Amino acid sequence: MPIKKITELLGDKAEYLLNHQSKTISKDQLHLPGPDFVDRILINSDRNPQVLRNLQAMYNNGRLANTGYLSILPVDQGIEHSGGASFAKNPIYFDPENIIKLAMEGGCNAVATTYGGFGFMARKYAHKIPFIVKVNHNEFLTYPNKFDQIMFASIKASWNLGAAAVGATIYFGSDESARQIQEVSKAFEMAHELGMATILWCYLRNPAFKTKEKDFHVSADLTGQANHLGVTIEADIIKQKLPENNGGYLALNTKESPYGKNDKRIYEELTTDHPIDLCRYQVANCYMGRAGLINSGGASSGASDMAEAVATAVVNKRAGGMGLISGRKAFQRPMKEGVEILNAIQDVYLDKDVTIA
Repeated sequence: MPIKKITELLGDKAEYLLNHQSKTISKDQLHLPGPDFVDRILINSDRNPQVLRNLQAMYNNGRLANTGYLSILPVDQGIEHSGGASFAKNPIYFDPENIIKLAMEGGCNAVATTYGGFGFMARKYAHKIPFIVKVNHNEFLTYPNKFDQIMFASIKASWNLGAAAVGATIYFGSDESARQIQEVSKAFEMAHELGMATILWCYLRNPAFKTKEKDFHVSADLTGQANHLGVTIEADIIKQKLPENNGGYLALNTKESPYGKNDKRIYEELTTDHPIDLCRYQVANCYMGRAGLINSGGASSGASDMAEAVATAVVNKRAGGMGLISGRKAFQRPMKEGVEILNAIQDVYLDKDVTIA
C-alpha cells in the first residue's frame, strides 16, 4: 500500500498522525525494532538459544519478515467473549483450522489461539507458522459473570504441540491480580526454560478505573505501569490497548482515598495529549523498547475497520512500537476481507515513509 493510500485512509487525521514530531521521550533513547533486534537487544539477555530461535522464527515469518515488526492474529475470543458472540458473524472460525489459514493467508508472523484449537492442528501447521498458545482465559459461563484469568493449559503441553511462544493475560488492578502475577510469572519462567517466547496481555480491570468522565482502563499512565509490571516478570513482548486518555493516577488519587505514586513530569514532560506521545510512554515502560510493544486492534465496528486499523498501526509504529495484534477486525468478516485488513496493517510497517516520530 503506497503512502498515498495510507493518507487517504487516515483522512483528516493524516497530517496530525504522519507529521507529528515527538518532543517528549526522544526516539534516540528507544530500542527500536529492526531486522537485527535479536542480535542487537536480546543477545545480552538471559534468554536461552531456543528462546532466541523461536523469537527469530516469528520475526522471520510472513509479510513483515526481516523487518523486526510483528503482525499477529489472536483468536481467543471464543472463551474471552463466548464462541457464539464472537463467531456468529462468521461461523467458519468455530473451526480452528480456519483461524490458522487466515493468519497464513494474511501474511502474519504468528497466530495465537487456544490450547485445544492448536492441539487439533499441531502436526499439520506447527512447522508452517509460529504458534502462540494462550494459556489462561477469563471463563465466561459462570453465573453471574466473573472476571478472572485462570490457567487452561500447561506450559509443557504447549511446548509438546510445537508452540514457539505462550501468551497469558493479567488483569492488573483487579482483586485477583496478585495471584495472576504469581501464576504467570512461574509459567513464563518455565516457558523460557523450555525455549518458548512469552507474550503478556497487559490489561487493566477494576470498576474504579471507569469514572463518569473517562474510562481509565485505556489511560497512558496506568497502562504504562501495567507494561512495567509485565516486563518485570520477563514478558518478551507486551500486548496493550492503545491509550485513549491520560491522568488515571490523578483522577483516582484523592485525600480520602490515596492511590499509587505519581510525578507531575509524567504529564508535563513525558507525555502530551497526542496519541503518538501517549503510546511512546507505553513503549518507555517496556524498558524503552527492549520488550516490544504490540497494540491490540480493538473490536470490529464495520466499514471503518480498515481505517481504524491503519491509524492504530501508524500510532504504534511512529511511537516506537513493534506491531499490531488484531483479531476481531479480521475474523469477523469474510476471509478475503480479513486478509485485506491484515495486509493493510502490515503495509504501514513496510512503508519507509511512515517514520519514527
